[in-house]
Parts: sequence; C-alpha cells; structure tokens
Amino acid sequence: MATARSLLSEEKFLCCVCMEVFTKPVTTPCGHNFCSACIHKYWDGSAICQCPLCKRTFSQRPELHVNTFVSELAAELKTLVQIKASSDPPLPGTDAVLCDICSEMKGNAVKSCLTCLVSFCEVHLEPHQRVAALKSHTLLDPVNNLDDRMCKVHNKITELYCRTDQACVCVLCMKTHHKSHDVVPIEEEFEVVLAIKDETMANFKQMIQSRSEKIAEIESSVDERQKEAEREKEASVQVFSDLISSLQRNQAELVEGIEERYRATKQKADGFLTDLRMDVADLQSRSSHLEQLSQSEDHHQCVQTFQTLRSPLNKDWTNVGVHCHLSLQAVRRAVGLLKQTADQIVEELQNEIKMKRMREHAVDLTFDPDTAHSSLTISQDGKQVEDADTEQILPSNLKRFEMYPEVLSKEGFTAGTFYYEVQVKEKTQWIVGVVRESYERKEVIAMSAEYGGWAIEFREGSYYACTSPEVQMTLREELQKVGVFVDYDQGVISFYDVDSKSQIHSYTGFHFTEKMYPYFCLQWNNNGTNWAPLIITPVPRTHLSSLLL
Repeated sequence: MATARSLLSEEKFLCCVCMEVFTKPVTTPCGHNFCSACIHKYWDGSAICQCPLCKRTFSQRPELHVNTFVSELAAELKTLVQIKASSDPPLPGTDAVLCDICSEMKGNAVKSCLTCLVSFCEVHLEPHQRVAALKSHTLLDPVNNLDDRMCKVHNKITELYCRTDQACVCVLCMKTHHKSHDVVPIEEEFEVVLAIKDETMANFKQMIQSRSEKIAEIESSVDERQKEAEREKEASVQVFSDLISSLQRNQAELVEGIEERYRATKQKADGFLTDLRMDVADLQSRSSHLEQLSQSEDHHQCVQTFQTLRSPLNKDWTNVGVHCHLSLQAVRRAVGLLKQTADQIVEELQNEIKMKRMREHAVDLTFDPDTAHSSLTISQDGKQVEDADTEQILPSNLKRFEMYPEVLSKEGFTAGTFYYEVQVKEKTQWIVGVVRESYERKEVIAMSAEYGGWAIEFREGSYYACTSPEVQMTLREELQKVGVFVDYDQGVISFYDVDSKSQIHSYTGFHFTEKMYPYFCLQWNNNGTNWAPLIITPVPRTHLSSLLL
C-alpha cells in the first residue's frame, strides 16, 4: 500500500496559476483543480472563460464549489511540510541547508558530519546518535559545500590552519607542502580569531563610518556638480542663443545694407542710362538729318544747318561710371575667425572629455625584461627603458626580441579596454603600439596589422601609421607623450597626443583573438643621437565633473 508521503507528493497539489499548494481548491467542468481565488481572478482578467490548463472554453462561467476531498489532502500536505520544517531555527549562514538523505520533500538539516560529508535532518541523524561506530564522527551545525572542507590534494579533512599561507590544510599537507610553515589546529586559530574579533569589529565599525561619511560627501558633491552642470548648461545655452540672435540680426542688417547700396547704385546707373540713351537718340537724329542735307540741292541751307548739327554735346561721358565701394571682407573675416575660435574651443572640450573617459581605463604597465632586446636596460621600477648601445650577454629566451631594440610590457590583455601613456620626448626615432602574443621576435618583419602589430612610428622628423603601405601623418606639434587606447572587444586601437588631447590615428574593424601586449621599439642609439629613453608615465585620474569647475 502506498505511503502517505508518496500519495502526498507536493507537485500534485500545486495550483498551476499561483504555483502554491491549493487554497480552497475548486474543480472546473473539465476536471482540473485550482485555488478558488486564482481561477476567478484568471477569468476576471480574460475576455473568454476557459481552463488555464487544457484551454477548454465554457459558454458561461461555471458555478464552482470547494472540492472538500482535495482541500483536505492539501491541508494534510501543508501540515506534513510544517512538521518536517519545525526543527530549531538555523544559525546565521546556515539557511537552506537541507538533508542529503531525504527524498522528495527534503527536511532542514540539523547537523553536518565532517566524516561522512553529509548533512542530516533529525530523523536521519538518529544512527549517529545510536550506532557506536558513528558516534565518533565529527558533527557540527549544518553547513553548505562540505566538499570545500576536504583537501583537494590528499582528499582528507582540513583540520589544520597554515598561518604562513593563510589556508586550511590537512595533516598530510603539514608533512609535505607546508612542512616548515607555522601550522596550528583550526581550534587554536579559532581562539585567536575570537581574541581579535572585537578589535576587528571595531575596525569594521570605523571603516563603515568613514565610508558612510565618504558616501555622503560624494553624494553631496554629485548633487553640487549637478547644480553646477545645470548652471553651466543654462549659461552656455544663453550665450549661444545671444550669439545666434546677434548674428541673425547683424546678418539681416548687413543684407539690408548691401541691398540699399545696390538700390542707390542702380538708381544712379538708371539716370546715366537715360541720359546716354537720349544722347544716342540725338546723335542718330543728327546723323539722319545730315545724310538728308548732303543729298539736297539747297546748298545754302546745307551749309547753314551743318554747323548746328556738328556742334558737340554738352556732357563728357569719358570718366562717368557706376562704382560700388562696399567691401565686406573685414566682416567675413571677423565672422570666420569667430566660427574658428568657437569650433576650436568646443573641439578642445570634446577632446578633454574623451581623454578623461579613456584615462578611466588606465592600466599600470611595466617593461618585461624577458622580452627586452639584449641592448636594452630597464630601470629598477620597470617604467623606463633605454638603449645602452652595447649588447649584453643574456640567457636564451623564446620571448626575447633579437633583431631590433624592442620590448613588451609584462601585462597582456584578452578582453575589455585599456589605456596607457608613454613619453617619447627628445627621441629622434621610435615605434609605439600594440602587438599580439605570437608577434615575430627572431626574424625581421614589417610592423603592420598583417603581421599582428598596430603602431605609429617617428623617424627623420615625420610621423607614420604602420600600415601596409604606411601612411604619413601631419601633426601640428612634435609629440612629447603618446596615449594608446585599446578596445579589445570592438577591435579598435587609437593613438593620441596627450598634450593636445587630440587623436593622431586609429585602427578599427579588427577581430582580436590572442592576448595583446603594449609594444615599444626605441630604434638604435646611433652613437648618442637617439639617446633618450622611453618612459611609461603615470596616468592622471581626474573625474569628468572637474571639467565644469
């Protein structure tokens, strides 16, 4: 005969609407059970009346009554669950530790056995309290992840604590890897922990207080920065609005002035044209009259009239013309200069903001001596490298560059974004960029994306992007410090003039799959003409809000 536990399997008494054990269960005409409140709420929110499970549609809402049989079974199930979970409240940190032996509905564990590595409820713990062989097992309050208490090397319980390595170890570890270390029983270390607990709690309290004060300070600062940003935005919008209004007004007045000048000039020209046309008509009339007289037989009248016809016209038109002395070059020059200045200021602000954002991804780099060419010497702090102009005798290393004075950073990257700055001041030749881990180090190859390198180069007074073919770049000023920004996931590598905060060159559209390393080539010393070192400089960390101060 089936047991009550198997009959009262919890999933059989779950309402499919609320996913809880039935409360006042009702049965629909299609035979499915639901909580009374759930099915009525479901129908209230639907245009049609249908079963949530089988989707059978009812022409009118059925009149439902509580199914007493199902209701009693559900109530009994709830009682069993409550009894099973009615053990003492678990200690902090032991929530949701369930019995590993229970099947179906698992009860809360009351103890965990470090020997068996199993957690037991009150019922299944009984053999450990009765059987002599089990009474010697180490029991403790229920805990999760008992496997973490086992030594991964020797598969024994970690009953000791190594103060040297600050790790829990087993007895075999003390005889091998931790042989000469300061190892004590965990109970002894626990006593030490208890002894310094109050001091640690006081430190925690102090740190919480200081951090809470810092939170309040930052929140207040953020609020103030927001107010300042609003004021700056309002003032800037007002300035530009006034400027636009002024420009529009001056433009209208300027256009009106030009048109007025043109109307005056045209009126004057029209007067000249009228007079000239009248002179032309008069001359044409005289010419015609003279032609007629020359064919007349009345010589007396011809001679007498000829003097009148040939008399000169009163006005001399030689120096008469239409001239407009309106020159607006000064106005155009002034407006163009204003536009150029405004564009430059906005561009500088945008560059500043962009630089601040990139600097938020700054990484701390050091030169890797294992990759450095034998002619290079690296400072003790790993931040400066120079070409000694003489090769040192160094051990063979697969990572070492052998053809040119090149070196990588120790740090490599396989995801995300990173930014660093390198000083190139007073060097006459150099290459700075990023290379993939498999970049060739023993043979001569061209620096280009084709061979896994993305860089810029300075030589003979000119700057080049190391592309194939290379591209010469025109810069306003000589570079003193280069900023390199890499977005591994987006396949972007960009170079910046740190002083002007302007972009020099950018490689885009690449797909990186290997670890990427910052790359530095000093080029040869050339008897002291290219003596200056390359220096990885610290990157200033400044918040964007400081731009508004």
